[in-house]
Amino acid sequence: MALLLIFVVVLHLVTLAMLFIATMEKSWWAWGDIETSDLWHNCMFDNATQAWLCSSRNETDWLQAVQALMILGVVFSSISFLVFLGQLFTMSKGGLFYLTGLCQIVAGLSVFAAAVIYTFQHQEILQDTREVVLGHFGFCFIMAWACVPLLMLSGVLYVHLRKRA
Repeated sequence: MALLLIFVVVLHLVTLAMLFIATMEKSWWAWGDIETSDLWHNCMFDNATQAWLCSSRNETDWLQAVQALMILGVVFSSISFLVFLGQLFTMSKGGLFYLTGLCQIVAGLSVFAAAVIYTFQHQEILQDTREVVLGHFGFCFIMAWACVPLLMLSGVLYVHLRKRA
């Protein structure tokens, strides 16, 4: 049981780190290695200065929805971890981590909704940038999709995890 507890905690922390990276890093959409777009900025690589030049995005309703849902996912996953730590030290023997699991599942559904919106509305979200057909989804977008099953898995594991000692 101790190994399962360690596995769930490591899974939670890895997923939380992935969520932070997916939300804050600059590659939800990429046009090669010279231009990227994320939830917050459009960035271009300047060969003269060898630095990324970023400008704020024109926010559409769809983009604001994706931003809010990703932040909500990070918040629920963070709250879930804090609730788990609290329950671990205060809950009586034999108790289940229902609240922790519920928060993780809500975080997973939030990230799922954000990724689905970005998948189907990326042309409208990226309307102020270069030609969308020349680009492709970036690693942060893929990382957000990878977080969905991991969040759901950890949520289900928390629901079934019973405090032994």
